[in-house]
Amino acid sequence: MRKLPSLHAVRIFEACSRVLNFSLAARELCLTHSAVSHQIRQLEDWLGQPLFTRHASGVHLTPAGQTLQRAATQALSTLEDTCQQLLAMPSGETLTLAAPGSFLALWLIRRLENFEQQHPSLRLQLQTQGTFHDLATNRIDALVVSGCPPWPHGIQGTTLFSDRAGPVCAPDWPHLPSKPTDLDGQPLLYTLSRRSAWEDWALLNGWEAPQLQLARHFDNLQLMLEAASAKLGIAISPERLAQRELAQGRLIAPLGFTSGPSEFALCFSSNRLSEEGLQALSRWMTDQAHRDGSPDGLNQTGQTSS
Repeated sequence: MRKLPSLHAVRIFEACSRVLNFSLAARELCLTHSAVSHQIRQLEDWLGQPLFTRHASGVHLTPAGQTLQRAATQALSTLEDTCQQLLAMPSGETLTLAAPGSFLALWLIRRLENFEQQHPSLRLQLQTQGTFHDLATNRIDALVVSGCPPWPHGIQGTTLFSDRAGPVCAPDWPHLPSKPTDLDGQPLLYTLSRRSAWEDWALLNGWEAPQLQLARHFDNLQLMLEAASAKLGIAISPERLAQRELAQGRLIAPLGFTSGPSEFALCFSSNRLSEEGLQALSRWMTDQAHRDGSPDGLNQTGQTSS
């Protein structure tokens, strides 16, 4: 149980501390002067110290009052903002979607306005933490994963796009590779969530690289792509999550992208497949994935990649 004084008393204190006049605060709050004074005395008794010094000309905050004023103003402002957001929020169903942070930042969030326009009665609540167990126990409603089917029992997955990956770097990188072996000795960037990305890519491309120069690691893909653009090294990235940087010319993919066994998939609990909200989310995400970017099998120069 929280050890807090009366919220009513805190609200009255905040008004008094702002105008430094009990009578003015009473008029603002539509209360009597005696009611305001009574609540302030009760708050001071609860805290065990005075909050105001009284003078004939008015009141002044004590050091304790100044401290409480800062906290009360911030807390009430936050509460007011949150209530206004809730009042403005359209009524309807809320779906909790968990996905890797890089997927949310680099693919989903820029499309979110389109979803809300097409489905005004549905609201997506996004989070980066989620597991198949959370899905099965209804702690979340949908989960985006990068992995290889089959999915666990009781989980239904819909493929969004294949997890094609490849090296990306700044256009003016001084040692642009034209074949996998050209990466020998070059600083290679990777993310902590996909430590084996370079080894997996090397295996798919027949590159035996016993001593990969893994130069730097990053907490997320977005930071790694920024580092590659800043010429700190060559990054390994899924094609679909680097599309904006590629389209803007901030990064290039000199060796194209290679398909592996993994895919990005949208997963639901099998016993909830008939729910209209989840069906709408699935249709929208698969449609966005199919509309998105270059066709599978083409790299940035239009050449096919294995």
